[in-house]
Amino acid sequence: MNSFHEYFKYEFKEIYEAADGSFTKRGLSLAMYLDSVRSFNSHLTMHHTIEERHIFPILAKKIPKFANTAENGHVDSHKAIHDGLEALMKLVTNWRKEPTTYSPREMIATLDKLKPVLFEHLDQEVQDLKGDQLKLHFTLKEIESLSRM
Repeated sequence: MNSFHEYFKYEFKEIYEAADGSFTKRGLSLAMYLDSVRSFNSHLTMHHTIEERHIFPILAKKIPKFANTAENGHVDSHKAIHDGLEALMKLVTNWRKEPTTYSPREMIATLDKLKPVLFEHLDQEVQDLKGDQLKLHFTLKEIESLSRM
């Protein structure tokens, strides 16, 4: 899990650092840069979908914060992240249609809103899935069966 989450942070940081328009110095056109934002959205959405459909239901049986119904749980964090991603994708769609309207300031502001929610969630989920935490709720055999998913 940690390697996935670190990669999402890396992708986010790459997008953020280039949001000021410096993507051209990296050999990217605006369209290519916006495609990288779309890819980030797709990767994160797919990751969360897999977690919510296949992993969280098993974890939720013994760790309530993974349940769909948990207040301020991991599913709520996913919803907050995806609200931010929707706002980001709305901008990306508009800029793909009208490239001359690209606003580094607007992109950075949108990313600034998303970052704390995203990074806090990624870090918290890794903490909650560390071995010492899992041992409190699952047997070794159960943990091994989870790792084969």
